Amino acid sequence: MADIERYTPDDRRGTEQLYRRTFGIEAADRVRLRWDWERRNPANGVEPPYWVVREGPTLIAAVPLTPVRVTIAGADAAGTWSADPLVVAERQRQGLGGALLRAWDRGTGVALGAGLSHATRMRLDEMRWPKAQPLPCLVKPISRRAFRIPTWPVAINRLVSALALPVVRVVSRTQPLKEEVEVVRRFDAGVDRLWERLANRFAISVRRDARYLNWKFIEPPHVRYTAALLRRGEEVDGYVVYRHLREPQGRVTQIVDLLADPSDERGLKTLARWVDREARMADSDKIRCYATHAAIRRVLRRSGYFVVKSAVEITVKINAVAVPKAFYSSADEWHFTLGDGDLDH
Repeated sequence: MADIERYTPDDRRGTEQLYRRTFGIEAADRVRLRWDWERRNPANGVEPPYWVVREGPTLIAAVPLTPVRVTIAGADAAGTWSADPLVVAERQRQGLGGALLRAWDRGTGVALGAGLSHATRMRLDEMRWPKAQPLPCLVKPISRRAFRIPTWPVAINRLVSALALPVVRVVSRTQPLKEEVEVVRRFDAGVDRLWERLANRFAISVRRDARYLNWKFIEPPHVRYTAALLRRGEEVDGYVVYRHLREPQGRVTQIVDLLADPSDERGLKTLARWVDREARMADSDKIRCYATHAAIRRVLRRSGYFVVKSAVEITVKINAVAVPKAFYSSADEWHFTLGDGDLDH
């Protein structure tokens, strides 16, 4: 008989075997690489938290969780990000995935998911979870190659690139920074003060203090980010985290996380212009940013970004405190980016 239980340190090898059986050897190797990093998560206990399903001594299913501190209208609560449940092939369609999701729901103050599969989302709908909200995507073209689509023929891509060139020249022109931006190797107490000033500006957000940001963006062994701070005198008034990557039809600069006062248009534009310069130096064709907060998106659109269709959804269910039903109807006052959850790892 299968039993749903909390993960223990003795289950590490069984979890690696589960990944190997489900996704292959490379996936198990990636999990092993990330394990020590995940243990250093400041919101975690000694080991990364999982719900697992045992059948005798063998793990046949699990749901990996990432704990975070969540701020809801200025008040903190414990939360967890969940990925899709892992179930070995021969035990699928037996209700194990749904049972793991229910265990996750019962055991967390704020349940969070990003980019969950259609099957997982259907199970959550059956459990009467709030409707998922889109994670809006914005793109700024830097070169005419930004408009290429991998599935289009070469001739069509060349034609579209030529037609788009006048638009690219207008939106990608260099703008002065006007304020000080500094690349840093670690986040410091200035970011803690920034978060304390801004926490109540968002209906919900992951708590972005220095310990969390250093763990999330400075210390991971499997991906490299660049972090830059907006400084005004002795205070930090914003930051941006980004990286450059190659995709099938060109090079992209990805804004992974962005934080400033949503009403600080000058500060947000300065951070966006800094990334513009970094993208040009990296020979990127476009810049991509995901952001839920409407005011931040508005500033990005004024900075040359276009809203494009997003395939990513954010799932939120709050158990720790009571919230009105209208809370889930719109994500315009939420603050989530691609760096939240596990989408960029």
